[in-house]
Amino acid sequence: MALPSHAALAEIRDSLLETYASNDAMNQLILSHLDRRAWRAQPPGEKGSGRTIAAIFAHLHNTRLKWLRLSARHLKRPPALDPDRCTMKQAAAAHRKSAAQCLRMLSDALSAAPNRRVSKFTRDGWMPTWPAGGTMFAYMFSHEAHHRGQILMLAHQLGYRAHKAMYGIWHWEKLWKQAGLTTRPR
Repeated sequence: MALPSHAALAEIRDSLLETYASNDAMNQLILSHLDRRAWRAQPPGEKGSGRTIAAIFAHLHNTRLKWLRLSARHLKRPPALDPDRCTMKQAAAAHRKSAAQCLRMLSDALSAAPNRRVSKFTRDGWMPTWPAGGTMFAYMFSHEAHHRGQILMLAHQLGYRAHKAMYGIWHWEKLWKQAGLTTRPR
């Protein structure tokens, strides 16, 4: 089996980076269409048994900060979000900042440069360290996709319709543009 060419590998890397850039556009879309009353509404079930939507968005941002701290110490991290006090506006701004830094981290991690600074991905201090690369991207993207699903399901369970966001996260061409990309999904 022949190894992929440098051009083919560069295209895969660029596609992964573009996909991650659109990742935050998905989060911003949900934040822009979410009913404000859903932000701190208690999840169904026993009190204290689940996260509010605000807490889930704070978790996403704060997890990004942990990845940056553990895998790319050289990159500046924005402040953490308080899950009990952050507003939707604060969450949107924080997500833009942490997404930009995670994109920088991934760009370095997926680089073929021999002097790249991000060579390992540490998800948490107690988890095994992985080599930085495609699996790192997949883990980061799927973590956020999982929680986006939770957020949309929770909004629905609480009686707040989020159809524009729910369907909008599948309009990748629009998301690419919102992320400031000049390419299309490829």
